[in-house]
Amino acid sequence: MNGFFEQLREQRWDDHRYYHHSRINQSLHLLSAISFLCAYMVAFKDPATAALIAWLISMNSRQAGHFFFEPRGYDHVNEATHEHKEKIKVGYNLNRKIVLMAFWAASPLLLVLDPSLFGLMTPHEGFGGFVHNVGMLWFFVGIGGLLFRVAQLIIIRDVRTALVWATKIITDPFHDIKLYHRAPGYLLQGQLIDPAHGRGHAEEDEHWVPEAEERKA
Repeated sequence: MNGFFEQLREQRWDDHRYYHHSRINQSLHLLSAISFLCAYMVAFKDPATAALIAWLISMNSRQAGHFFFEPRGYDHVNEATHEHKEKIKVGYNLNRKIVLMAFWAASPLLLVLDPSLFGLMTPHEGFGGFVHNVGMLWFFVGIGGLLFRVAQLIIIRDVRTALVWATKIITDPFHDIKLYHRAPGYLLQGQLIDPAHGRGHAEEDEHWVPEAEERKA
């Protein structure tokens, strides 16, 4: 188990230091994390509503931070190119996210073409029913996206790496709130880039072990 949690800390550290330089991105991740927790709270009672919250608010705010506000030039802090970071990314890098988000955005067309979704759903009645069925479809798209990458990682890496990544994704909302709760305050002060990126946050968590060495692909 020590190896599992060490690898979890490593994946979290790499994700933070490589992909969260921007204070806007950090602030959007805070919004995403809070809305994800709201989705978690209603998921067992109303998975369709949970999925609508998770995709429309959580995922859109989260990915907007990455696509529109995070610097993509040479990372002088970590001495890494954007291409290098994309290559060694354990989970969904930007190219994989484009595919995932495109599939998510296009998926409601399946309900337009076949309201029963090939017999898997009760056909909707009215706009409210359509929205509910879209929510249920998105709920399974989210689960499918998680399981698909887990299966890929098992094949190309190993079982532990896959399980560590899944654990990281599920617990990211809790960790992001802890990590980025001060970001909006810094942003209001006009600070667009975290000046202590890769150092200051690590010192706040004694369990993190920042390393300058490149991770294995």
